[in-house]
Amino acid sequence: MKKRDWCLVIGLVPAIWAIDQASKAWANATLSGLRFFGPFGLVLHHNPGAILGVFSDLPPLLRIVSLSTGGAFLVFIYAAIQYLLPTRSLPLRVGLSFLLGGILGNVTDRIVTGEVTDFLLIGSRSLWSPAFNFADAIQWVGYILVIYSVLREGKLFWPDLNARKRLWINPGFQWKYIFTLVGIGTCFAVLSGVFSYTFLKVTIDNLSGGQVSLAERRFLLPFVITYAFISMGFMLTLLVLGRILSHRIAGPIFAFETYLQDLTRGKDRRFRLRQSDDFKNLEMLAEVLRPLLLEKAKQDGVQVEPPLKQVP
Repeated sequence: MKKRDWCLVIGLVPAIWAIDQASKAWANATLSGLRFFGPFGLVLHHNPGAILGVFSDLPPLLRIVSLSTGGAFLVFIYAAIQYLLPTRSLPLRVGLSFLLGGILGNVTDRIVTGEVTDFLLIGSRSLWSPAFNFADAIQWVGYILVIYSVLREGKLFWPDLNARKRLWINPGFQWKYIFTLVGIGTCFAVLSGVFSYTFLKVTIDNLSGGQVSLAERRFLLPFVITYAFISMGFMLTLLVLGRILSHRIAGPIFAFETYLQDLTRGKDRRFRLRQSDDFKNLEMLAEVLRPLLLEKAKQDGVQVEPPLKQVP
């Protein structure tokens, strides 16, 4: 990924969000009634339901906090996936940006008004599709790009040559790495949870007058439930990230140890790491050690096998 690639991929998210919000503002200001232009129609509709409609019943403050935190969590997941992808694969990366930009567009509506503005139709005056918006449409484009990339470039994500199919190369190190990462995340979640809960409770008690217990039941319980779900999702994400990152660390070391053992046994080959691996300097070190270890193997009476041809 070059700098211009990153600018394209990351810049699509705010661009899609801005186009979606501008189109909804236009629809709210100008549309009334049902109009069709060929197979495409326009109608103003406000949707309080759908996937995130459950939040519309929460108090406005908690709805805003819950959805904004969920949006931030999606941004975290998106950034992690973009970082961990082992290949350039612009269609896949662009598809993920389309998905995030569209989701954030609809989340913004639910945060601000509690409902999503839909205004697009496909069909005719006698039969038309459910109303949708630009964010919904661009999300479907994102789904198509992601599926297309996985079907077409799946081997690039899981290369056959020099691939390490073992998930647990060095279990002791990997579990230690995972527990450390999850432990840090847990400590941060507990710290921020205690602060947020205490701050919210004190604020409610000071503002509610004589209805303290009623106000606490209305605000604190939904807050605790929402925070618990978000924290569990965050911990699960850290666990997966820890497994992947520890594999990237343990994998090259294991591959280098195997390579050195092969050279001492007379098996001549090139040492190549996967594109997503760290410790790329091991490839240069391997080329320096290769003739030395092969010569040592010959002196020890080991028959050196010719190097295997590798597919370019």
